[in-house]
Amino acid sequence: LTEDSNPTPLISFNEALQYFQTTDLGDLLKNIQPTIRRTGLAAIAHFLFGPPRLHRELLEERDLVFAIAQCPVDNIQTVHMRVLQTIYKRLIGTRLDCPRYGSHWENVGFQGTDPATDLRGTGFLGLMHTLYFVMDPETLPLARDIYKLSQHPTQNFPFCVMSINMTRIALQVLREEALSKECNRRQQVVGVLNEFYVATFLHVYQLWKNQQKTIADSGFVLKEVELFAKKNPKQMLRRLEVFLKERQAGGVPRGTSPDPQAPQPSPSLGERGAKAGTGQGSRGKEMHFTGVCDLPPDMEGEARLI
Repeated sequence: LTEDSNPTPLISFNEALQYFQTTDLGDLLKNIQPTIRRTGLAAIAHFLFGPPRLHRELLEERDLVFAIAQCPVDNIQTVHMRVLQTIYKRLIGTRLDCPRYGSHWENVGFQGTDPATDLRGTGFLGLMHTLYFVMDPETLPLARDIYKLSQHPTQNFPFCVMSINMTRIALQVLREEALSKECNRRQQVVGVLNEFYVATFLHVYQLWKNQQKTIADSGFVLKEVELFAKKNPKQMLRRLEVFLKERQAGGVPRGTSPDPQAPQPSPSLGERGAKAGTGQGSRGKEMHFTGVCDLPPDMEGEARLI
């Protein structure tokens, strides 16, 4: 990649979200399914013993989330392209723009030369969550740690495709209304879902690293994580809160091991991050990945890898 005298400026999560808030998504809203449709005894049991319903004033925000999850990548939209460029730059640690298509996308964990092909299961929301992860100064160090693990010679996995799976799990938990209580308490949906996505990724990271997981274990890991996330959303969010506080205090958070070579947090969002390795090891030579986009619609709630 050659030096670009006018590189695309980084985009914040809030700026990208504002774009969707001010864009007509009427056609996409027609196709969303924000809650699980229950009938008969299941509907009665959910009404009597299930989680509380989302407050009426939050329904529009919830529907926006599911509309974004229906939105494909549009090469004409400047915001879409800036989101892609920002994710690449923050993970790789460069200020240079990269081509829209090419094998360089595999370096950050997409399955091929076009990131859009991995997003059919979560739409643009899959990119929005990754953007949040790499642009929030509190979560950026964790994102780089996970990206570093994804490059491991034996424990490697495709970072961005795994991230999309975290978005899929978070969406399913929201759809099953397991996050409604926390959303009602904080009077927001997007912020809660963002944190739950990060909490889910943290859970996978700690399990993957400490238990020496590999791609061969990926299906079991995702199934276990999805079941745990649905049953323990409050605990997941609390674990993330404790992890970030301990890390900010300068200690080694529980569930991780010290790594003197781990990338350090960036002082500001505009500064160049620590360069992450781009070597792919033996990834992809023996395992064939199936993206969440390739799952049949009726399997959406099940845990599958990649």
